[in-house]
Amino acid sequence: MTRILMLSHGHPSFSIGGAEVASYNLHKGLNTLDGVESHYLARVGPPIARHRDTPFMSLRQKERETLFYANDYDYFRLSNRDLEALTGDFERFVADVKPDVVHFHHFLGFGMEAIRAVKRAAPAAPIVVTLHEYLSICNNHGQMVKSKNHALCSRSSPAECNVCFADISPAQFMRRELFIKSFFAECDAFISPSQFLLERYAAWGLPREKLHMFENGLDGGQPAPPRPAPRDGRRNRFGYFGQLTPFKGAKVLVEAVGRVPAEVWGEDSTLNIFGGNLEVQPEAYQQEFKRLMQQAGRRVRFFGSYKSADLPQLMREIDWVVVPSTWWENSPVVIQEAFFHGRPIITSDIGGMAEKVQHGVDGLHFRASSAESLVDRLVEAIRAPALWGKLRARIRPPVTAEAAAAQHLELYGQLLARRQAKPAAGRRRLAAVAAAS
Repeated sequence: MTRILMLSHGHPSFSIGGAEVASYNLHKGLNTLDGVESHYLARVGPPIARHRDTPFMSLRQKERETLFYANDYDYFRLSNRDLEALTGDFERFVADVKPDVVHFHHFLGFGMEAIRAVKRAAPAAPIVVTLHEYLSICNNHGQMVKSKNHALCSRSSPAECNVCFADISPAQFMRRELFIKSFFAECDAFISPSQFLLERYAAWGLPREKLHMFENGLDGGQPAPPRPAPRDGRRNRFGYFGQLTPFKGAKVLVEAVGRVPAEVWGEDSTLNIFGGNLEVQPEAYQQEFKRLMQQAGRRVRFFGSYKSADLPQLMREIDWVVVPSTWWENSPVVIQEAFFHGRPIITSDIGGMAEKVQHGVDGLHFRASSAESLVDRLVEAIRAPALWGKLRARIRPPVTAEAAAAQHLELYGQLLARRQAKPAAGRRRLAAVAAAS
């Protein structure tokens, strides 16, 4: 029996983000394989209240799913200030699980120190880290976007990061980088769901031989059938699925919809927005988004947030999924979900989005952050009814959770074999020295 301990910075029951969904799908996929037992440990914080005597809780989750309360976190150093909880409760939990492999799907909340805590509690277990964004490289929410003018950033350095954050000295940024890399040096493998992100981390200094590109697995349920074709054949129902943050590009999308000529848009074209968290965004962003919504009028319908279980039903009314993010992205789960349901994608032409969606094959690209460029793609989608069917026919099914689990299990096996080979090689060297003497 191979026992895996999967750590995530959130549980999908409380935090629906791409990384949380990806980690949970992998956990479920691993538990479908013979000879594998996966345990899932997810960090939680406010508004969930901590138990008085322990940071661990279950809150009626499934078997082998545990929640770990952590809320004393240094976001600059990615560090957990509550070291007592890590060296005490956390290490005891890891030792009790007795994992053969420990897989961090994120260290947010847990802190980089959790890596060393695992080394103490389970010294024989290889440690794997999945990289979901550029948080270790970039202090601006891991977006690799300049903090002042929101321009895309191609690389980090202490001096360049100081330009974005004038109150943090280059020396502090250098210490941050060395601090994070000191923990990463103790990890056995890093997984990136996109080649683009992998190359960024290789350029930052992670050993290329430790980097592996595995796509996240999807547990999508039943695919939604296509929307019944209208008489005129126009495929003019667009959908946005995701968080409403400044980096996700919803503002660019609403602005573009408002600019499409009336004779092209017609009376039956619509953009349905399924997204949440607008209320926690900066006030200026909220006001600008609401202004653009009013300007677009009946062209845009806002439905608020949704749950993963709702997606098949929501997709029934959608022809195109638009992914307009203004940062590099990695491997947005919405791309996998759209392809699973057979919906072509209109997306920004950068980062993992451009890697996952092939222009003119299974979707369309537009110039990132450009509402005018997006207008051209929307017009093309509406005016060329045959285009939708051509792109849909070329969509490749996304990787399933079970297939992703099998791929990960193969890597785990290689790491375990490598670990077991080292002591044997050491014993052979000692024997050879003894024989020679």
